[in-house]
Amino acid sequence: MSTQTILDQEISFDDEGFMTDHTQWSPELAAELAKANGLEELTDRHFLVIDFMRKTFIETGSGPTIRRLTKQSGVPTKELYALFPGAPAKKAALIAGIKKPVGCI
Repeated sequence: MSTQTILDQEISFDDEGFMTDHTQWSPELAAELAKANGLEELTDRHFLVIDFMRKTFIETGSGPTIRRLTKQSGVPTKELYALFPGAPAKKAALIAGIKKPVGCI
């Protein structure tokens, strides 16, 4: 576990880089986390996915799988990979300030 100061706030992360306290998240923090993960700018489409990830996490205690994300968020798989290159569910969860979704490698 590690701690970083981001936007004058102490944020704790687990060994894989996921925030340990999702209540510390804010859209401004998301922008900083996005930059740290290779995304220069977050658009409304990014926030559609991020908000869906956070809502699912708050309701179920886990982020959605990539399958659920594509079926229920309204963002198709191809676009998810364009928005969050590499591993969309994992990268979106990092930026959304939630734990790694079950089933992510």
